[in-house]
Amino acid sequence: MAGDNFSELSRMIDAVSKEKSIEKQIVIDAVIQGMLVAARKKYGTYREIEAQYNEDTGEVELYEFKEVVMPEDFIDEEIEIKLDEARELNPEIQVNDSIGIKLDATELGRIAAQTAKQIITQRVRDAEREIIYNEFEQRRGEIASGIARRVERGMIVVDLGRTESYIPLREQIPGEVYKPGDRVQGYLLDVRQTTKGPQIIMSRACEQYLIKLFEQEVPEIYDGTVQIIAAAREPGARAKIAVVSKDPAVDPVGACVGMKGSRVQQVVQELRGEKIDIINWDEDITRFACNALAPAEISRVFVDEANKEMEIVVPDSQLSLAIGRKGQNVRLASKITGWKLDILSESSASQKTADAIFNLMLIPGMTETMAQNIFQSGFGSFQSLATATVADVMAIPGYDAPEKAEKLIADAKALIEKFKAEGKDVPTAPQRAAVAPTGNSKASADERLRAELAALDQKESQEGATSENQ
Repeated sequence: MAGDNFSELSRMIDAVSKEKSIEKQIVIDAVIQGMLVAARKKYGTYREIEAQYNEDTGEVELYEFKEVVMPEDFIDEEIEIKLDEARELNPEIQVNDSIGIKLDATELGRIAAQTAKQIITQRVRDAEREIIYNEFEQRRGEIASGIARRVERGMIVVDLGRTESYIPLREQIPGEVYKPGDRVQGYLLDVRQTTKGPQIIMSRACEQYLIKLFEQEVPEIYDGTVQIIAAAREPGARAKIAVVSKDPAVDPVGACVGMKGSRVQQVVQELRGEKIDIINWDEDITRFACNALAPAEISRVFVDEANKEMEIVVPDSQLSLAIGRKGQNVRLASKITGWKLDILSESSASQKTADAIFNLMLIPGMTETMAQNIFQSGFGSFQSLATATVADVMAIPGYDAPEKAEKLIADAKALIEKFKAEGKDVPTAPQRAAVAPTGNSKASADERLRAELAALDQKESQEGATSENQ
């Protein structure tokens, strides 16, 4: 019976190799290992036993190796053989040689045969897992599709044919529901080797999936004429992609949209109605940020390159459009540019300018023009001047000389000390009442600023006169 078991195992080598798409040698090695384990279980690990695959007979043969000794030196029959007995097997054998004696596999017994079969099955399974892992590791970053089988702890289990993949909750598009049997498409995000075999993670929510979908639908992207430089998504709601063309004759946005929107609509349908903004990428980060905030109109942009921040001013009527529903438009624009974007309305920006000019003009001898130059150079208060370096202040028009820059910093520090010594709060510009946006809001703000500064000067003059009289 045992002999039949082992004969059956050896005959199965070709069948298993073809069925599992595993190299024949891997199956043979598994069978050899299984036979060795079974033999050592039967005879013990003390004896030196080897297994070989005979290509001619298609069987695995077991050999026990023993050392040839003189009869008078013979001690242990399990590892030694007498010279006269060895020469019956091989007439040319010499003392101290090692001779292999073929064992009968039928002596191993049924339990040992089952042990061998289990080991062979495990080795074949391990080899199959390794093949699947290598296959999907090479396919990482591609789109795959399969059949939804079940949901485990919020994860969708997808049958990919030879194996299963998982779509975790965080990689699913919110609101999507799949029933067993539904076809599911996703991006092969990660492939991990675990003790239970390869674990394949798919995503429908990542930006890479959006990019790959456009590669499938837009030939110009696939052949490299049009490139997607960046993408940002809020899965199921809205997405933005930034594109550029290597060929001046090819409009990158038009190529992605397609005839009557046919190409982009294919992607939108796959993403269950997710709205997609296709924008032109630009080397100039300011223009790129303005493109990213489209369709909102932009009035002015203030750039802080050191901190990768932008202050973007829009007309009052465009504020809600620039920010988007629940801040969605500015969030996606910030994500796709990689910069922090702060959106301000014209009226808010005017008030902020007025506050800064008012603050800077508290420095003795400061004129309105000088304060505007300082503000436009990135300093919004005398407190920020007090902590600035001389090199930074020298970048302000009119303060390019080191002594001028040092004096401005010293004046700012002295003003801080003055308010601290007097125990007074730093004065702030009066807040204007909210008014309906008008076309000349900047002129109104400038006029009000001048009036407030004049009132401040008058107040200081009166306080000076009072102290002199006292």
